[in-house]
Amino acid sequence: MNLFYKEILDHLYDGVYFVDRERRITYWNHGAERITGYLAEQVMGRRCADNILEHVDAAGRLLCTGMCPLAASMLDGQQKEAHVFLRHADGYRVPVLVRVSPIQDENGRIIGAVEIFSDNSELFHTQKRLEEMSQTVYRDPLTGAANRRGIDLILEAASKDVLLRTPSYGLILLDIDFFKQINDTHGHLAGDRILQLVATTLRKNIRPVDEVGRWGGDELLVVLRQVDAAELAVSAETLRSLVASSHILIEEEILQVTVSAGATLIRPDEDPQAALQRADELLYRSKQSGRNRVSVGL
Repeated sequence: MNLFYKEILDHLYDGVYFVDRERRITYWNHGAERITGYLAEQVMGRRCADNILEHVDAAGRLLCTGMCPLAASMLDGQQKEAHVFLRHADGYRVPVLVRVSPIQDENGRIIGAVEIFSDNSELFHTQKRLEEMSQTVYRDPLTGAANRRGIDLILEAASKDVLLRTPSYGLILLDIDFFKQINDTHGHLAGDRILQLVATTLRKNIRPVDEVGRWGGDELLVVLRQVDAAELAVSAETLRSLVASSHILIEEEILQVTVSAGATLIRPDEDPQAALQRADELLYRSKQSGRNRVSVGL
C-alpha cells in the first residue's frame, strides 16, 4: 500500500481493514486496533474464517464462518452495510456499523475487499454521559455501571414521569447464572472479570436514554425509557443473547456465562418498587425454568 494513503488510513477514527480473495487480512489500521483491542500484528495474515472478532447479529448468530457482509460483497460485487456485534479482545460485545466494498483489479475481477467499521455513535454518547457522572457517588467502581444510589435516582425520576403519563419505562433485572460456582471454581478475580464482561456488554448495547446499574451482588438492572411490551421483550432477549455469545480467557480456558432475566413495564400510577418486585419474581421464574432465558410479564 502507498505509504501516503496508509498514513491517512491509520489516522482515521473508524476501523479499516483489507482482505485478499481468501479473506486473509492484509491491512489493519489504528482505528481497528482501538475499537477491537487487537493489534495489527495479532491479526495480520489471519483469515476471517479464523473468527477472531466473532461477529454476531442481534440474535447471536455467528457471521464470520458463514456468509458475512464481507463474503457477500465479494460474491456479488455489491457494497454492503450492516449493524453487527464484534467481540472485543477483553471479551465484551461492541455494536458496530459495518460497511464493505469489493476491491477489483484492472480487469474487473474481485481480488479482495475493504471493510470500514465504527462504534455506534449513540452508544458513544451514552458512555460519555456516564463518564460525566460523579465517579464516587453514582458509579459502581468495578463494573462502570450506575451504582445503587444512581439507579435509585433514575427510578425516582421514572416514577414522576409515569405519574405524568409521559414515557413508559421497562425494567430488566438480570442475574448471572451459577455465579457462586464461578467464584468457587476460578476465584473471585475471575468473578470480578465476569461481572465486568456482563456489565460492559449491557452498557454498550443500550440506547442513550437507557441505563444499566449494578443492583447488588451479581444482579444488574437495565432501565429502558419509552418502550412498549414488544420492544421490552426484544431488548431483553437481545441482551441475553449477546451475553451468552461473549467470553473471557482464564489461564487459557474459555469461560462463558449466561444470564437469567425478568422483564416488565412500570404500570401507570405504580411505584417502581412494585415493578421491581414483579421483575424479581419473573427472574426467579427464568431460573426455575432452566436459566439462560427471559421471562416477560406486565
